[in-house]
Amino acid sequence: MCTVAYDGTHFSGYQVQPNARTVQSEVEDALLKMHKGRLIRIHASGRTDAGVHARGQVFHFDTPLEIEPERWAHALNTLTPADIKILTASVARDDFHARFDVIGKEYRYFIDNVADQDIFRRLYAAHIPRPLDLILMQTAAEYLEGTHDFSSFCAARSSTQDKVRTIKTINVTENENTFTLTFKGDGFLYQMVRIMVGTLLAVGQGRIGPEVIPDIIAARDRRRASMTAPPHGLFLWDVFYQDCEIKD
Repeated sequence: MCTVAYDGTHFSGYQVQPNARTVQSEVEDALLKMHKGRLIRIHASGRTDAGVHARGQVFHFDTPLEIEPERWAHALNTLTPADIKILTASVARDDFHARFDVIGKEYRYFIDNVADQDIFRRLYAAHIPRPLDLILMQTAAEYLEGTHDFSSFCAARSSTQDKVRTIKTINVTENENTFTLTFKGDGFLYQMVRIMVGTLLAVGQGRIGPEVIPDIIAARDRRRASMTAPPHGLFLWDVFYQDCEIKD
């Protein structure tokens, strides 16, 4: 199994797509070279959309090559582009699956709450020039914690039938005009984090009150939640498995 970081700016998402540059296709092209033309499919903990970044994505693959675990990261990094970085590589147990063995994930969303955004942060944080109320956003976030049907916070075109998920914690912090929203839970629906961020932003800007969050959840209707926040502020930060606890 490997832990990988990537800058999602110039990718059409994680998953292989026809005529598109994706993280999966770049890694599999590197493995194709290492295996002399043999396709090696990688299996990740989940997908990320175009423009979304990762600090701790996990994938696994099967290989007939006998290479020391500590050399895999170096070998792959020499064959992948600069916006992908294999951080760690190790031998997983035979029945391990990077997706089906996940017990939780952590996402972080960054917002620059300033009049003029630093040009060097424009690809890695959303820019919200209007003032945000931290306390209101924190209050609203508490309503989202727990086990709920998150249909209102799932993209309408999602094919997932079971939309019940458990959010362990949502922390909203602010430091020097940068808001960081940290989400930890057992799983997330398609665009769920970005829709929750958009709704928390609506609260922070005073367009809706935090007390309406339970009604939005109960409605199970995507139209009741607010906008989908832009992808470039979102990072898949960590993925948790059975041998590691989801920490607060």
